[in-house]
Amino acid sequence: AADRVTASVTSLCCCCWRAGSEWSRRGSESVSTRRLSAQLPVSVVRSVAVGSRAAMCGRTACTLAPDELSRASWYRDRSGRRRRPQWREGDAEKYRPSYNRSPQSLGPVLLSHRHFNKDAPVDECVLALMRWGLVPAWFRDSDPKALQFSTSNCRSESILQKKSYKEPLLQGRRCVVLVDGFYEWRRQEKDKQPFFIYFPQSPPGLDPAAPKPPSCPHLLDQGEEGEGSEWTGWKLLTVAGLFDRWSPPGGGEDLYSYTVLTVEASPSLQGIHDRMPAVLDGEDAVQRWLDFGEVRPLDALTLLRPTDCLTFHPVSALVNNSRNNSPTCLQPSQTPPPSASSKMMRNWLSAAPLQKRKASETPEEQGGVEVLGRGGARSGILKWVTRTDPNKKPRTG
Repeated sequence: AADRVTASVTSLCCCCWRAGSEWSRRGSESVSTRRLSAQLPVSVVRSVAVGSRAAMCGRTACTLAPDELSRASWYRDRSGRRRRPQWREGDAEKYRPSYNRSPQSLGPVLLSHRHFNKDAPVDECVLALMRWGLVPAWFRDSDPKALQFSTSNCRSESILQKKSYKEPLLQGRRCVVLVDGFYEWRRQEKDKQPFFIYFPQSPPGLDPAAPKPPSCPHLLDQGEEGEGSEWTGWKLLTVAGLFDRWSPPGGGEDLYSYTVLTVEASPSLQGIHDRMPAVLDGEDAVQRWLDFGEVRPLDALTLLRPTDCLTFHPVSALVNNSRNNSPTCLQPSQTPPPSASSKMMRNWLSAAPLQKRKASETPEEQGGVEVLGRGGARSGILKWVTRTDPNKKPRTG
C-alpha cells in the first residue's frame, strides 16, 4: 500500500512538473522559488511564494463625472507648472463612474501623452480609459478573457521576475490609476468585514493657513491656483500602475490594459490586510512615476513603498457583490465609531438621493455592473456633486 501511495505521489509530481514546465514556456506567471532563492533576498522570495495566499485591491470606486475627473487630476510637468490633463480622444464618452468597480471593467488612468503621440512631450499627461487586468503584449489568444492567470494586481517585489510586468516596466509603460478609494476585506471568525480606504479629506471650513500633516503631501497642494477653476471636491487616490498594449492576432483595435502595483501594508492597515496598493502620495511622486524619460525603471521602483497617510471606515456587505453599484456601497456602517472623514461621507451620502448618472449605460458596458450616479443637496465639502454643465446635452444612447 505504501508503495502504491509513493508511486501515485511520484506520478502526480511528475505531471505537475510537466504542466509547470509547459506553463513557464508559454510565459506564465509561475516562478521557481528554488531558483529565485539563490538570487533574491529572503523577503522577496517569501513574498513570491505566498503571492496567491490572498488577493487584494480587487474592488475600487471612482464616482466623478468625466469633467470632474479631469479637474481633480492636476499634475506637475518638469518645470513645476501645475497642469490639468485632457482626455484622450473618445475616452471621455466611454467612461462610466462606478461605486463598485471590479477587474475587467474600464477605469481611468493618468499617463504620459507620449505613449499615444510620439511628438508629444514626455511630461505632458492625458487621461485614458483602460481595462483593469493587464493583457500582455505577447499574449497570442484571440480572446483576452482566455488569459489563465490574474493580472489585476502585481506585487512590486517581483515585477522583475515576471515577464508580463517586467517588459512594460522596462518600456516605460507606467501609469497612475485614479480612484476615490478602494475596498478591502478583513477576515473575521465567520465572515469578512469590508472597509473603504481613501485619502483623508479636508473638512469644510478648514483654515487654509493651518499646518497640514507633513506625512500627507497630497494635502499640501490644496488651495493652489492653476488652469481653470480650483478643484475643491474629493481628493483622488493616486495609485502606481503598469499598462500594456495588446493587438488582436487577427487584427482589430488595440486593447490598453493595466495592473495595480501592491506593497506591504502600512502599520495602520495591517489589521485589515497584509498588502495595499502602492499609493503615490503627492504631486512630486506622481510626476516622477510618470516621467519615464528622466526617471529610470529601477529608480521609479523606489517610489513604491507603504504609505500611512490613509483613512478608512467599515461599509456594509452590500459591496461584496459587484452588481451592487450605488452610493450605499460607500456608506459608513455603524460600527466601529466613524472617523471625521467617514462622518463627512455619511452626511454627504445621506443627503444624496439615488438617481441615474449615466442613464444610457447597460450592465454589459461595465462588465455586467449597473452604474448609478450621485446627486443631492448642496451641503458639506462635496457640493461639487451637484454641479452640472448647463451646456451639456443629456445622452440618449
